Amino acid sequence: MITRLLPQCLFQPEESKYKLTIIVPVYNEEGNMERLKKELLSYLKMAVVPTKVLFVNDGSDDNSQQLIEAICYGNPEFSFISLKHNCGLSAAMKAGFDTVDTELTGYIDADLQTTPTEFNLLLNYIEEYDLVTGVRANRKDSLVKKLSSKIANSIRRVFTHDNMEDTGCPLKIIKTCYAKNIPMFKGLHRFLPAMVLLQKGKIKQIPVQHFPRIAGEAKYGLSNRLFGPLMDCFAYLWMKKKYINYSIEKKGE
Repeated sequence: MITRLLPQCLFQPEESKYKLTIIVPVYNEEGNMERLKKELLSYLKMAVVPTKVLFVNDGSDDNSQQLIEAICYGNPEFSFISLKHNCGLSAAMKAGFDTVDTELTGYIDADLQTTPTEFNLLLNYIEEYDLVTGVRANRKDSLVKKLSSKIANSIRRVFTHDNMEDTGCPLKIIKTCYAKNIPMFKGLHRFLPAMVLLQKGKIKQIPVQHFPRIAGEAKYGLSNRLFGPLMDCFAYLWMKKKYINYSIEKKGE
Protein backbone atom coordinates (compact mmCIF):
# COMPACT_ATOMS: atom_id res chain seq x y z
CA MET A 1 0.00 0.00 0.00
CA ILE A 2 1.31 3.46 -0.93
CA THR A 3 0.01 6.59 0.81
CA ARG A 4 0.80 10.23 0.18
CA LEU A 5 1.72 12.37 3.19
CA LEU A 6 1.46 16.14 3.44
CA PRO A 7 4.79 17.94 3.86
CA GLN A 8 5.97 17.98 7.48
CA CYS A 9 2.75 16.56 8.89
CA LEU A 10 4.09 13.14 9.85
CA PHE A 11 2.28 13.26 13.19
CA GLN A 12 -1.06 11.49 13.12
CA PRO A 13 -3.46 12.46 15.94
CA GLU A 14 -5.01 9.67 17.95
CA GLU A 15 -8.64 8.84 17.33
CA SER A 16 -10.47 10.96 19.85
CA LYS A 17 -13.51 13.15 20.26
CA TYR A 18 -11.15 16.08 20.86
CA LYS A 19 -9.56 18.25 18.18
CA LEU A 20 -7.77 20.89 20.28
CA THR A 21 -5.60 20.58 23.39
CA ILE A 22 -4.89 23.80 25.29
CA ILE A 23 -1.49 23.74 27.01
CA VAL A 24 -1.33 25.80 30.21
CA PRO A 25 2.19 26.09 31.70
CA VAL A 26 2.01 26.69 35.45
CA TYR A 27 4.77 27.95 37.74
CA ASN A 28 3.73 29.16 41.20
CA GLU A 29 0.27 30.33 40.16
CA GLU A 30 -1.80 29.12 43.14
CA GLY A 31 -3.52 32.51 43.35
CA ASN A 32 -4.85 32.15 39.80
CA MET A 33 -5.88 28.48 39.73
CA GLU A 34 -9.51 28.87 40.83
CA ARG A 35 -10.18 31.66 38.35
CA LEU A 36 -8.28 29.71 35.68
CA LYS A 37 -10.50 26.68 36.26
CA LYS A 38 -13.67 28.75 35.91
CA GLU A 39 -12.48 30.53 32.77
CA LEU A 40 -11.40 27.31 31.06
CA LEU A 41 -14.57 25.43 32.03
CA SER A 42 -16.62 28.29 30.64
CA TYR A 43 -14.66 28.23 27.39
CA LEU A 44 -15.01 24.46 26.95
CA LYS A 45 -18.77 24.95 26.81
CA MET A 46 -18.49 27.47 23.98
CA ALA A 47 -15.48 26.12 22.07
CA VAL A 48 -16.15 25.76 18.34
CA VAL A 49 -14.19 22.48 18.26
CA PRO A 50 -14.06 19.71 20.92
CA THR A 51 -11.37 20.85 23.34
CA LYS A 52 -9.44 19.57 26.35
CA VAL A 53 -6.84 21.13 28.66
CA LEU A 54 -3.33 20.01 29.62
CA PHE A 55 -1.67 21.67 32.61
CA VAL A 56 2.13 21.54 32.60
CA ASN A 57 3.39 22.19 36.13
CA ASP A 58 6.91 23.54 35.72
CA GLY A 59 8.25 22.49 39.13
CA SER A 60 6.08 24.85 41.22
CA ASP A 61 7.04 25.07 44.88
CA ASP A 62 3.73 26.54 46.07
CA ASN A 63 0.33 24.83 46.19
CA SER A 64 -0.20 24.84 42.41
CA GLN A 65 0.23 21.06 41.93
CA GLN A 66 -2.36 20.18 44.57
CA LEU A 67 -4.82 22.60 42.99
CA ILE A 68 -4.12 21.21 39.52
CA GLU A 69 -4.81 17.66 40.71
CA ALA A 70 -8.06 18.75 42.35
CA ILE A 71 -9.19 20.41 39.11
CA CYS A 72 -8.31 17.37 37.00
CA TYR A 73 -9.93 14.93 39.42
CA GLY A 74 -13.32 16.56 39.00
CA ASN A 75 -13.17 17.35 35.27
CA PRO A 76 -12.41 14.67 32.65
CA GLU A 77 -11.49 17.29 30.04
CA PHE A 78 -8.49 18.28 32.19
CA SER A 79 -5.20 16.44 32.60
CA PHE A 80 -1.69 17.34 33.75
CA ILE A 81 1.97 16.53 33.63
CA SER A 82 4.32 17.73 36.35
CA LEU A 83 8.02 18.40 35.75
CA LYS A 84 10.40 17.27 38.49
CA HIS A 85 12.22 20.62 38.57
CA ASN A 86 11.57 24.14 37.33
CA CYS A 87 12.97 24.08 33.79
CA GLY A 88 11.56 27.27 32.27
CA LEU A 89 8.77 28.12 29.85
CA SER A 90 10.41 26.64 26.73
CA ALA A 91 10.86 23.27 28.45
CA ALA A 92 7.28 23.34 29.75
CA MET A 93 5.98 24.07 26.27
CA LYS A 94 8.08 21.30 24.73
CA ALA A 95 6.79 18.84 27.35
CA GLY A 96 3.29 19.89 26.38
CA PHE A 97 3.97 19.58 22.65
CA ASP A 98 5.45 16.11 23.20
CA THR A 99 2.35 15.02 25.15
CA VAL A 100 -0.45 16.44 22.98
CA ASP A 101 -2.29 13.86 20.88
CA THR A 102 -4.84 16.07 19.09
CA GLU A 103 -4.72 17.72 15.68
CA LEU A 104 -4.42 21.23 17.14
CA THR A 105 -2.47 22.64 20.07
CA GLY A 106 -3.38 25.83 21.88
CA TYR A 107 -1.33 27.81 24.38
CA ILE A 108 -2.36 30.24 27.11
CA ASP A 109 -0.61 31.53 30.23
CA ALA A 110 -1.99 30.70 33.67
CA ASP A 111 -2.07 34.38 34.65
CA LEU A 112 -5.08 34.94 32.34
CA GLN A 113 -3.82 38.20 30.90
CA THR A 114 -5.45 36.87 27.75
CA THR A 115 -8.84 35.17 27.68
CA PRO A 116 -9.50 31.61 26.44
CA THR A 117 -12.72 32.76 24.77
CA GLU A 118 -10.60 34.24 21.99
CA PHE A 119 -9.32 30.82 20.99
CA ASN A 120 -12.51 30.77 18.93
CA LEU A 121 -11.28 33.87 17.09
CA LEU A 122 -7.95 32.22 16.29
CA LEU A 123 -9.66 29.01 15.22
CA ASN A 124 -11.36 30.91 12.41
CA TYR A 125 -7.98 31.03 10.62
CA ILE A 126 -6.31 27.73 11.52
CA GLU A 127 -7.54 25.86 8.46
CA GLU A 128 -5.62 28.23 6.18
CA TYR A 129 -2.63 28.84 8.47
CA ASP A 130 -0.36 26.58 10.49
CA LEU A 131 0.13 28.93 13.44
CA VAL A 132 -2.25 31.70 14.49
CA THR A 133 -1.03 33.98 17.26
CA GLY A 134 -2.57 36.85 19.14
CA VAL A 135 -1.26 40.40 19.23
CA ARG A 136 -1.94 42.07 22.56
CA ALA A 137 -3.99 45.19 21.82
CA ASN A 138 -3.99 47.98 24.42
CA ARG A 139 -1.59 46.11 26.72
CA LYS A 140 -2.24 46.40 30.45
CA ASP A 141 1.41 46.22 31.49
CA SER A 142 3.89 48.67 32.97
CA LEU A 143 5.67 51.12 30.69
CA VAL A 144 9.00 49.35 31.26
CA LYS A 145 7.49 45.99 30.37
CA LYS A 146 5.86 47.32 27.22
CA LEU A 147 8.99 49.13 26.05
CA SER A 148 11.29 46.18 26.69
CA SER A 149 8.93 43.87 24.79
CA LYS A 150 8.69 46.33 21.90
CA ILE A 151 12.48 46.56 21.65
CA ALA A 152 12.89 42.77 21.93
CA ASN A 153 10.29 42.16 19.21
CA SER A 154 12.03 44.69 16.93
CA ILE A 155 15.36 42.92 17.41
CA ARG A 156 13.81 39.52 16.70
CA ARG A 157 12.20 40.76 13.49
CA VAL A 158 15.62 41.89 12.22
CA PHE A 159 17.01 38.39 12.79
CA THR A 160 13.97 36.27 11.81
CA HIS A 161 12.12 38.38 9.20
CA ASP A 162 8.89 36.86 10.52
CA ASN A 163 7.04 40.24 10.59
CA MET A 164 5.49 39.33 13.92
CA GLU A 165 4.56 42.30 16.11
CA ASP A 166 4.18 40.40 19.39
CA THR A 167 5.78 36.95 19.57
CA GLY A 168 5.37 36.95 23.35
CA CYS A 169 1.57 37.04 23.24
CA PRO A 170 0.36 34.15 25.45
CA LEU A 171 -2.46 33.08 23.15
CA LYS A 172 -1.64 30.83 20.20
CA ILE A 173 -2.96 27.91 18.18
CA ILE A 174 -0.61 25.75 16.14
CA LYS A 175 -1.14 22.61 14.12
CA THR A 176 0.33 19.86 16.25
CA CYS A 177 2.38 18.35 13.44
CA TYR A 178 4.34 21.61 13.26
CA ALA A 179 4.60 21.96 17.04
CA LYS A 180 6.15 18.51 17.39
CA ASN A 181 8.77 19.35 14.74
CA ILE A 182 10.08 22.40 16.59
CA PRO A 183 13.55 21.72 18.05
CA MET A 184 13.07 23.53 21.36
CA PHE A 185 15.83 25.00 23.50
CA LYS A 186 15.72 27.57 26.29
CA GLY A 187 14.31 30.83 25.00
CA LEU A 188 12.93 29.39 21.78
CA HIS A 189 9.34 29.89 22.92
CA ARG A 190 9.84 33.45 21.67
CA PHE A 191 10.58 32.15 18.16
CA LEU A 192 7.59 29.86 17.51
CA PRO A 193 6.39 31.79 14.42
CA ALA A 194 9.91 31.80 12.97
CA MET A 195 10.28 28.06 13.61
CA VAL A 196 7.00 27.38 11.79
CA LEU A 197 8.30 29.43 8.86
CA LEU A 198 11.43 27.25 8.80
CA GLN A 199 9.07 24.33 8.20
CA LYS A 200 7.53 26.21 5.24
CA GLY A 201 4.39 26.78 7.29
CA LYS A 202 2.06 29.78 7.16
CA ILE A 203 1.53 32.12 10.10
CA LYS A 204 -0.96 34.83 10.97
CA GLN A 205 -1.38 37.33 13.81
CA ILE A 206 -4.73 38.53 15.16
CA PRO A 207 -5.38 41.36 17.66
CA VAL A 208 -6.66 40.04 21.00
CA GLN A 209 -7.64 41.56 24.32
CA HIS A 210 -5.15 41.98 27.15
CA PHE A 211 -5.85 42.23 30.86
CA PRO A 212 -3.82 43.20 33.95
CA ARG A 213 -2.37 40.43 36.11
CA ILE A 214 -4.65 39.97 39.13
CA ALA A 215 -2.68 37.47 41.22
CA GLY A 216 0.83 36.04 41.36
CA GLU A 217 4.03 37.58 40.06
CA ALA A 218 5.45 38.03 36.56
CA LYS A 219 8.22 35.53 35.83
CA TYR A 220 10.17 37.81 33.47
CA GLY A 221 11.99 41.06 34.17
CA LEU A 222 14.02 43.47 32.05
CA SER A 223 17.07 41.22 31.80
CA ASN A 224 15.32 38.07 30.61
CA ARG A 225 12.83 39.98 28.47
CA LEU A 226 15.43 42.05 26.63
CA PHE A 227 19.01 40.82 27.02
CA GLY A 228 18.18 37.10 27.01
CA PRO A 229 16.20 37.30 23.75
CA LEU A 230 19.11 39.13 22.09
CA MET A 231 21.38 36.17 22.79
CA ASP A 232 18.64 33.79 21.66
CA CYS A 233 18.59 35.51 18.27
CA PHE A 234 22.10 34.25 17.59
CA ALA A 235 21.03 30.76 18.64
CA TYR A 236 18.13 31.04 16.19
CA LEU A 237 20.47 32.02 13.36
CA TRP A 238 22.58 28.93 14.08
CA MET A 239 19.42 26.82 14.18
CA LYS A 240 18.20 28.29 10.90
CA LYS A 241 21.50 27.47 9.19
CA LYS A 242 21.57 23.90 10.51
CA TYR A 243 17.83 23.13 10.40
CA ILE A 244 16.92 19.93 8.54
CA ASN A 245 13.73 20.33 6.53
CA TYR A 246 12.36 17.49 4.43
CA SER A 247 9.05 16.19 3.12
CA ILE A 248 8.03 12.60 2.42
CA GLU A 249 6.19 12.33 -0.88
CA LYS A 250 5.31 8.63 -0.66
CA LYS A 251 5.40 5.88 1.91
CA GLY A 252 5.23 2.18 1.13
CA GLU A 253 3.87 -0.49 3.48
